[in-house]
Amino acid sequence: MSYPFQITSLEQYERDYQQSIQAPEAFWSNVADHFQWKKKWTPGTGEESRILNWNFREPKVEWFKGAKLNITENCIDRHLPTLGEKPAFIWEPNGPDERVRVVTYNRLHKRVCQVAQMLKNNGVKKGDRVCIYMGMVPELVYAVLGCARIGAIHSVIFGGFSAQSIADRLYDANAEFIITCDGAYRGGKDIPLKSVIDDALIGNRTVKKVIVYTRTRIPVSMIKGRDVWWEDEMDIAEEQVEKNGVVSFPAEEMDAEDPLFILYTSGSTGKPKGVVHSCAGYMIWTTYTFVNVFQYKPGDIHFCTAD
Repeated sequence: MSYPFQITSLEQYERDYQQSIQAPEAFWSNVADHFQWKKKWTPGTGEESRILNWNFREPKVEWFKGAKLNITENCIDRHLPTLGEKPAFIWEPNGPDERVRVVTYNRLHKRVCQVAQMLKNNGVKKGDRVCIYMGMVPELVYAVLGCARIGAIHSVIFGGFSAQSIADRLYDANAEFIITCDGAYRGGKDIPLKSVIDDALIGNRTVKKVIVYTRTRIPVSMIKGRDVWWEDEMDIAEEQVEKNGVVSFPAEEMDAEDPLFILYTSGSTGKPKGVVHSCAGYMIWTTYTFVNVFQYKPGDIHFCTAD
């Protein structure tokens, strides 16, 4: 896949920069044209524009108002015809004895459809908040994209946070569902994620389901009716999304301004504050930034060591 909006010279950079300042709607409209939309925005000018509406006094900023999309169709589906058997991402494990997992676009698509079906089976619907507390495993990627597939709002919580920190974030986000692991590896340490979640849920009356992925095989307690095993639920979902070798789960139609995920601050200076990213704006600026900052070319491998 080529990127028509990739900057390849200083002259182009200066030209694009000037347009982004002087005519931001035209600039970002051109970038957005290279994505897949279920319904495009309505062109306009001035106050009637549907590309950008802003009011810093409220504050309220809207991008591509009225447009419809699903970010997972842009991340995955549109690449399947040409990149199906190419790596979507490569997972390097914590321990040198574990195998490296190369996840192709086809496999990613299948797993994301399974997770979406699994979430649906467990009562998750569009607009619901899902807390993800998993550690660094490929299933975290499946979980994030699975939430986006059905329009659920995910909130990834750092694996080193305490039970109280998790409880604060669950309360603030009004989360009803949790995806976690029995445990996680971080360097030479084993982190008992499920037991931390159990402590965080003491007194909680909002969370309906906790989905637990098997990672370290540390003994955990499972509360009947609330806690379910990832593997069991994924087996059920696999039969539902795959028919005659064809994998399918329809992507929920999302408004450009619908929330995609909530990212909380560390809370070191007070109550954690949740930053809400919307579907279209996040998709477009992250792609544009990544392609140009890293000067990415198809086939390049980006190595990320961040949490």
